[in-house]
Amino acid sequence: MTSSDLPGGRYRVADIDLTRVGYGAMQLAGPGVFGPPKDRDAAIAVLREAVDLGINHIDTADFYGPRVTNEIIREALFPYPDDLHIVTKVGARRDENGGWPHARTPAELREQVHDNLRNLKLDALDVVNLRVGGFDTPEPGSIAEQFEALAELQQQGLIRHLGISTVTADQLAEAQTIAPVVCVQNLYNVARRDDDALVDLTARQGIAFVPYFPLGGFSPLQSDALEGVATRLGATPMSVALAWLLQRSENILLIPGTSSVAHLRENVAGAALELPADALAELDAIGS
Repeated sequence: MTSSDLPGGRYRVADIDLTRVGYGAMQLAGPGVFGPPKDRDAAIAVLREAVDLGINHIDTADFYGPRVTNEIIREALFPYPDDLHIVTKVGARRDENGGWPHARTPAELREQVHDNLRNLKLDALDVVNLRVGGFDTPEPGSIAEQFEALAELQQQGLIRHLGISTVTADQLAEAQTIAPVVCVQNLYNVARRDDDALVDLTARQGIAFVPYFPLGGFSPLQSDALEGVATRLGATPMSVALAWLLQRSENILLIPGTSSVAHLRENVAGAALELPADALAELDAIGS
């Protein structure tokens, strides 16, 4: 399989063509995204399979583990294929108890960018998302100071493109007064539709919208309607959920995560499901 065979094809993010089906590397770390995986060889195999399947869009963060996920990516894929693009994020860290405290001062953000560069063994990062907001919902307030710090690193050539995560439309607009925004990464799935308007706004502006927890995250999606559509189509609920996202808007890019080669293949195959109009209408009603 090549990237042209992947469901949804590609979406152009600034000067980068990303496969709309990507891979989220968070689950490569240990339980709770903390510490090493139980099977490092299996984690390496998942990454190599993703590339073999034609995926050229890997999402990560140096605070996954911490450091663990980026080190596994480097071990598995360095030297990186020319067409591979690694998207990372900054704005948090891990404490000794596995917590996720904020780390958003300009100094902390600069340090995190350099950590990503070192642990991924890169001279420049393709895309860096500024992670703000709470665990899964935005928090109001200015993000100018933080975004300006990343824009300075972009001007220095350490970052090629900038994105933002867990933000409101107002925060997107504020960031755009500082530097171009190429992607927004917020929680969004067939059952969590708070960002419907933001999906449409970013689509009009040619900005990628990258839902995290596309399958519900730590709490898998639960919906009678989703189960019903899946049963009727002879598919899994997770396949239907991924296919719905790809058909929701052409600017949506998927980053489902898994630590299993078999599940990775299932995710890619499931995203290729073509949902008929009546199924789409039923699924659209879940979040309304």
